[in-house]
Amino acid sequence: MKMEIKKDIYQEIHDLLHKARQNIISNINSTMTKTYFLIGKRIVEEEQNGNKRAEYGKNLIKILSEKLTKEFGKGFSQRNLEQMRTFYVRYSILQTLSAEFKLSWSHYLILMRIEDIGTRNFYEIEAIQNNWSLRELKRQVNSALYERLVLSKDKEKVKELAVKGQIIEKPQDIIKDPYILEFLGLDEKSDYSENKLETEIINKLEMFLLELGKGFTFVGRQVRFTFDERHFRVDLVFYNRLLKCFVLIDLKIGEVTHQDLGQMQMYVNYYDRCVKLPDENDTIGIIICKDKNDTLVKLTLPKDNNQIFASRYTTILPSLDEFKKIIEE
Repeated sequence: MKMEIKKDIYQEIHDLLHKARQNIISNINSTMTKTYFLIGKRIVEEEQNGNKRAEYGKNLIKILSEKLTKEFGKGFSQRNLEQMRTFYVRYSILQTLSAEFKLSWSHYLILMRIEDIGTRNFYEIEAIQNNWSLRELKRQVNSALYERLVLSKDKEKVKELAVKGQIIEKPQDIIKDPYILEFLGLDEKSDYSENKLETEIINKLEMFLLELGKGFTFVGRQVRFTFDERHFRVDLVFYNRLLKCFVLIDLKIGEVTHQDLGQMQMYVNYYDRCVKLPDENDTIGIIICKDKNDTLVKLTLPKDNNQIFASRYTTILPSLDEFKKIIEE
């Protein structure tokens, strides 16, 4: 007779082994990254103590590369050793936060390309706190997440980004303008409907959640509510665990109108009065649109508005110059 075991014990042991393997991989990554830092340190020290001419540094790295490759195999090309030297130079500065390296070497290859220390610290903190994969880190850097968050913050809050990462305390903290939706694969000039935009977002929901930011969970698409025998649908409904509130999103492929803002106000009022629980915070409404007139938005919404927002979106990843232009506008 075949003996059956409880599913719970198998799952617990499975989870323990999975966690142990993850810890082993994490420890290996951390150890190798620290080792590369020390190799870079030793190269810099030798260059500073020896002949400071450029020829000396080139020959030093060339000879080291040949000998290390012969004994340890791949991973010690001249290019890699130069990167280790750069890694030490970047991360030996006192302002750098890393007392120990918690990301993989591949993550740090991306981070050390960022010249500004505050910006680099921000992405390092966020990558550690949110367990960003290499792909996610690349996307956040390329879509200028730091610069987009800086737009809505004063000088003190900008400094805080470099020390603590993104802190979610109020509705404005989760808003981005613009939202970068290049992962949808929609050409900027192509003719698509709002339904098509919504469908592509649902198909790439994991990437959209990453773009939305911290604390978001998906509730539903085309969520219907009814009163006085009239039916209404919200394009996308999310819940933010950090702000403890519903976040309603409406998608507009054109310029936002005062009617769009009024409709969102009604959606938000309904959720506040009929859906949210007493211990939950006020609902947030975001209209993600192709374009907007800031004056119209300000005049339509109350002066003390902190619930309804209109943000632009783009379906391409702008170049650095294009992105600067978007920010300036």
